[in-house]
Formats: sequence, C-alpha cells, structure tokens
Amino acid sequence: MAAEQSPVLILTINDCPGMRVVRVIGPVYGTGVRSRNIVGNFLGGVRAIFGGKQAGYLKMIAQTRDDALKQLAEHARSLGANAVLGMRFDSGEFDAGQGQAMNEVTAYGTAVVVEE
Repeated sequence: MAAEQSPVLILTINDCPGMRVVRVIGPVYGTGVRSRNIVGNFLGGVRAIFGGKQAGYLKMIAQTRDDALKQLAEHARSLGANAVLGMRFDSGEFDAGQGQAMNEVTAYGTAVVVEE
C-alpha cells in the first residue's frame, strides 16, 4: 500500500496567518494542457454562432486549472515544501494544428515550509 501524501497548503496570499515561514524553497509551477474533441469543438462553434454560455469549454478550463494545481502541489512536495504562497494562474490558448485549439493553464507560486 502506498504511503499517503501529505497535503500542500496553497494560498494566494503572501503569508499564512497563524503559521510562520521557516524555510523559503523557491518558485514552483504546474501546467495543465487540454483540448476538446472534434465533436465538442464543432458543438462549441455552433453555440458560439448563437451566443450564450459555453458549458463544455467552462468544464475543460476548470479541469485544466485543477490539473495545474495538482502538478503545482506535486512540484512543491517534491522539493520538501508543505505550502505554496502567492499562488497565481496564467492561461492561454494555442493552435495545435488542423483547427485543434489547446487550453493551457499554469499555476505558480513560492514553495515554503510553514509551521505553527
């Protein structure tokens, strides 16, 4: 049975109330990249003509963001951190060819060790 990994606290603020930073490790990041399948792209294109909420794209972006956060936590943990401070997101879209749009989200921040 695999050992359970300890959680990494991820905060968008630059400190951790009630805790003190005992070690600053440095920058960490995690990136997620996803695309919709051809049917999803087609249906999204049809919906775009008429306007309105793009539920399929919203779901894809949320999943990509979650992927980036998971990788961010894994990167921080691999360096011995138990928290990431000042976390931010950056996102974009790029063309992977043949009309296939890829959504990319990067989460980044500063890996630290905190204690009470």
